[in-house]
Amino acid sequence: MPEHIDPAMTAEAIAEDIVAAIVSHRLPPGTKLREEALASVYRVSRTKVRAALLMLSKDKLIQIVPDKGAFVAKPSAEEAREVFAVRRILEAALAREFVARATAADYKRIDRHLVAEKKALGGSDAHVRTRLLSDFHIMLADVVGNGVLTGMLQELSLRSAVITMLYQSRRDAACSSDEHRDFIEAARAGDTERAVTLMVEHLNHVEAALHFEQVPAARSKDLVTALLA
Repeated sequence: MPEHIDPAMTAEAIAEDIVAAIVSHRLPPGTKLREEALASVYRVSRTKVRAALLMLSKDKLIQIVPDKGAFVAKPSAEEAREVFAVRRILEAALAREFVARATAADYKRIDRHLVAEKKALGGSDAHVRTRLLSDFHIMLADVVGNGVLTGMLQELSLRSAVITMLYQSRRDAACSSDEHRDFIEAARAGDTERAVTLMVEHLNHVEAALHFEQVPAARSKDLVTALLA
């Protein structure tokens, strides 16, 4: 238990700070998140630390291993290949359905989302940027209205978001947003085949732009230093 508890520090704030450290690679994939160290850094009880870690676990940013502790997620290149292979199949079909079903109101809502994407790309919050880029695909599924498909894409997009948050550069994220806009332009024009092609190419580009080799190895002794940086 820390000597001086900070009652104003919430589990949500702790989770947000850990996310910032993860996406900036101060906490590389595989880093062990020791409860006692986190409690000391944030001046909170371990109960509050556990609540923050549970939030991150639900978002798949960390993995909680029974009897071993919590670790920053470490998705592999093979996992990424499998995730994107399934997404290409599902989202090619999604693109066709979207073109057939999208209304003027749907396009207005997506246009607002694209503006938010661009704004996020100009900021420093990689978590928000990644979430918005991922939410674009969920919005398309919402328009189609297939609950099973939406659920599958939510799960895949969540896994993809973790992968891109850890291994995608800001420049590649900007390209993703541009490709979202290109897809919507083709869909709005009613060009189904072009829309499908653009969606598949977009997912190919995101996968190809992942940089697994550039992330530093985890060093557990640096946890406190990384969070205080």
